[in-house]
Amino acid sequence: MATNQPSGDGHRNGAVRERSQTQTPSGHWVKRDTNTGRFMDVKSDGQPFKGVRKEK
Repeated sequence: MATNQPSGDGHRNGAVRERSQTQTPSGHWVKRDTNTGRFMDVKSDGQPFKGVRKEK
């Protein structure tokens, strides 16, 4: 069986399912649940979430 080594190196293998992200006018990134449309989490450092697709 193949493995994606090394584990714990700070990246994920594959995309986060049923999530999307968009940038607010203040520059923060907001994660949204695509099933319900609710906002889930906000990042305060100005960097986008890893592995989450961006909305257009």
